Amino acid sequence: MKAVQILYLYKSTKMLELLKQPWPWYTSGAMIALIMVILLYFGNSFGFSSNLRSICSMLGAGKKVKFFGFDWKAQKWNLFFLIGAVIGGYLSATLFANEQPLNLSQATIDDINKLGITFDGELNPGQLFDLQGIGSVKGILLLLIGGILVGFGTRYAGGCTSGHAISGLSNLQIPSLIAVIGFFIGGLIMTHLLFPFIFS
Repeated sequence: MKAVQILYLYKSTKMLELLKQPWPWYTSGAMIALIMVILLYFGNSFGFSSNLRSICSMLGAGKKVKFFGFDWKAQKWNLFFLIGAVIGGYLSATLFANEQPLNLSQATIDDINKLGITFDGELNPGQLFDLQGIGSVKGILLLLIGGILVGFGTRYAGGCTSGHAISGLSNLQIPSLIAVIGFFIGGLIMTHLLFPFIFS
């Protein structure tokens, strides 16, 4: 019995070490493809932003706005995905946290240093996302305006980046291809024009 417990502890330790290590980039691609195959098999389409519509519908927004007046229970599988994403994010930041700094290219580090942003080895620079940065007037305005633009863009485009780039392209939808091209153009404009203007 003791040998079985030792073996179980050994395997658990090895599994924990495996989960803490950075995984190759293609792992996420394979997992996304697997999820899409399962969703397509069951006739569902993936989109993270649709959860916001479901939550608004759950809270009774459909009584005031027609857009939210639908049967949200038909989308409860997507809500479970949202809950799982939150739990997974929490676990990866705590239980499975990797102590190694983010492996960011030196060219990117040099670029953000020119904008006065110090790379601290984290996924999100503390200089921008700590309580002091978020609590400043500039931080609040950036979050507020950014949130409005994301919300408007998602509604106007009929879906978010995950809905169009993952689900829409998997279904070979031309509108999703157009939306994804727009996402990339917007990303390039933000990176090379707006970002330096905002943070210079």
